[in-house]
Amino acid sequence: MTSPEGLTPDSFPVNDQTMKALHRRLERRAPAEGVVDISYRTLETPLGRLMLAATTEGLLRVAFENEGFDAVLDALSGSVSPRILEVPAALDTPAREIDEYFGGRRRTFDLRLDRTLSRGFRGEVHEYLPRIGYGETLSYRDLAQRVGNPRAVRAVGSACATNPLPVVVPCHRVLRADGALGGYVGGLEAKSALLELEASG
Repeated sequence: MTSPEGLTPDSFPVNDQTMKALHRRLERRAPAEGVVDISYRTLETPLGRLMLAATTEGLLRVAFENEGFDAVLDALSGSVSPRILEVPAALDTPAREIDEYFGGRRRTFDLRLDRTLSRGFRGEVHEYLPRIGYGETLSYRDLAQRVGNPRAVRAVGSACATNPLPVVVPCHRVLRADGALGGYVGGLEAKSALLELEASG
């Protein structure tokens, strides 16, 4: 089937190599020219692949593969900006620090964070989480007291469950009062593995 101008979809064939070259050029130019609001990349870790997303303000999102990377990107498109592009180099520093953490060479993260996805009481909880030291744990009840709302134990649990920056913002260090793991966005095996990593360090 042709268009009125006599053109078909095959009139301007573009092979894979050309498409990759165009994408690399876009990766280099788009952030500097302000045509991309969110850059992302994936990273292999002992817990499986993570997806990292960032704005010019800082790291915006860390997602586990079980969350569905496409679903996470769709959510970011709706809540932050649809101008999203895979630009691995834009996330070299977060990727390096996360690698160092999993390698036992880093206990705290020195990253700029974009807190757009952390608002209200949940934001207060997310802000407090990095104060829980490497290898330490806190109960949901104790955390509620620390953030000034002792009765908000369930709300604290919900805040931890919706933490947009797991691993980097350590909600895995928050447990139930009886020492049980509670929930975790990456799954209980991932939470247990993070706690074991820090206990061995």
